[in-house]
Amino acid sequence: MPIRLLSSEVSSQIAAGEVVERPASVVKELTENALDAGAKNISISIVDAGRTLIEIADDGHGIPSDELELAAARHATSKLTQSEDLFHITTLGFRGEALASIGSVSRMSITSRVASAKEGARLKVDGGVSGKVERVGAPVGTVLRVENLFYNVPARLKFLKADVTERRAIDSLITRYALAYPNVRFKVTDGKQSTLQTSGDGDRRSILAALYGVDVAKQMLEVMAQEDGISLTGFISPTSLTRSNRKEITFFVNGRWVQEFSLTTALLQAYHTLLMVGRYPLTTLFLEIAPEDVDVNVHPTKAEVRFKSQDKVFSFVQRSARKALMAYTPVASVSPQMWGSRSGSTERREVGIDWSIGHSSDQLTVDGGQFSNAEETVNGQRSTINPSFLPVPLLRLIGQIGSTYIVAEGPDGLYLVDQHAAHERVLFEKLMAQHDKKNIPSQSLLAPEIVTLPPQSAKMLVSQLPFLNHFGFEVEEFGSNTFQVRAMPVLFAGGDPSFALRALVEDFEEDEAPLQTEIEAKLAARVCKRLAVKGGQTLTSEEQRQLLNDLEACNSPRTCPHGRPTMIHLSVDTLERQFGRKGAR
Repeated sequence: MPIRLLSSEVSSQIAAGEVVERPASVVKELTENALDAGAKNISISIVDAGRTLIEIADDGHGIPSDELELAAARHATSKLTQSEDLFHITTLGFRGEALASIGSVSRMSITSRVASAKEGARLKVDGGVSGKVERVGAPVGTVLRVENLFYNVPARLKFLKADVTERRAIDSLITRYALAYPNVRFKVTDGKQSTLQTSGDGDRRSILAALYGVDVAKQMLEVMAQEDGISLTGFISPTSLTRSNRKEITFFVNGRWVQEFSLTTALLQAYHTLLMVGRYPLTTLFLEIAPEDVDVNVHPTKAEVRFKSQDKVFSFVQRSARKALMAYTPVASVSPQMWGSRSGSTERREVGIDWSIGHSSDQLTVDGGQFSNAEETVNGQRSTINPSFLPVPLLRLIGQIGSTYIVAEGPDGLYLVDQHAAHERVLFEKLMAQHDKKNIPSQSLLAPEIVTLPPQSAKMLVSQLPFLNHFGFEVEEFGSNTFQVRAMPVLFAGGDPSFALRALVEDFEEDEAPLQTEIEAKLAARVCKRLAVKGGQTLTSEEQRQLLNDLEACNSPRTCPHGRPTMIHLSVDTLERQFGRKGAR
């Protein structure tokens, strides 16, 4: 084929592919434009997760009517005049591609008015083709309306994920910008329902409370550090408040949300040795640095940056976060309650869930360090027995070690029982037995527990309420992003409803696939893991003895529902060898 120039339509759609990946990309670009325009109020309306409509209205400076058509053209911007300006970027947008790219894959209209004009103007762009500028009445500011996103690029439309996933991406984005710009009043509506509204009073902690709930906001540790012209402010979570993924680690550099690997690594270094493997902090941090010391022009969507002195920034972030942790984090305490506690220690040792339910392992811990699959002879044939199903002998309680392991004596040696894994197994078998009988009794709480979740998490929970109710929880919506826990399964009586709900939502968010496609045992395993007694909880002798008795009655007592061993067995023979007594009799 001969070499030729691409048509303007194709080149515009290629550019749009770099900038507009999904509805959240549109929201990001338009929100950043509103912030650059000095807006103090930003209203965002979404219909069908942004597929049908995205409308963003602001009270910023507006666009003069004679520049409106130019604003929708490619490479048109008011924020750069010469190439040297690229190394001193002080605005969020500067490439001059956002409006042109969005307009090429949607039906877009721009209505704007500047303070010096008596009336506003409107421009419509349909699939990259601009109409005529019309005079209209309008308040000072800009209203950008994006309809039927990707209507002319059906292949891109097919790649969008489920509405709940796309909406979660939008909510996550706006949540972050609301925290980064506390002096701006944000309002988000989904159809006719308001899902987020901030006061714009400049108080970041109050925004944290609105997004994550008062309990979480109270626990967050404030970071304030400055060194050699670099400053770091914001909030990080104590070691008792963690997530199972990095999604809640947020960094802004000079007011721009970035997903920069080096900054995340520096933060995690600050938590080194303080968190269990698979657990991550909840953070919102704002790095301010001289514009000439950071290059924001290294990614089409400006999601990544490059620092002039990478090692210096890395070290500063790591030391600042570590200092805040050491200054605020209290000494860990243990909880005297067995079946549920509001103490932070109940969460501290938790590890992410292994999704392989009840898998058998070829090597499990037992008899001097290794369980091996037992063998027996049946009708002259050798067969392997999964050690998960080997019964547990009657055990005599000796005591507890490290508030985590129960020590017991059996007829054939010593047993060390992991109290968390053991309790998981006990709860799981009891819950599944009740489920099989279609009878999971619930117990009403004396007072309903109110739980506030981030908008994206609230959306996810609403779709899973029938499954929670099926397993004995009574949870219902109670206002915007707020839920009321009215009852819990009797099996988990005494557990913390708020912690259980937040933990389950966190697990739901780990799965992109709908929960409906999973086996019910998976949900039961999740619930049991979250509400089982944790390592670090001191148990009374009676509670230890009861746990051993319950474990003895289980069908698969030697592993938890996720396949992890519940116990280590040290035989008398092994002990004698270790102490050099073998053969001494």
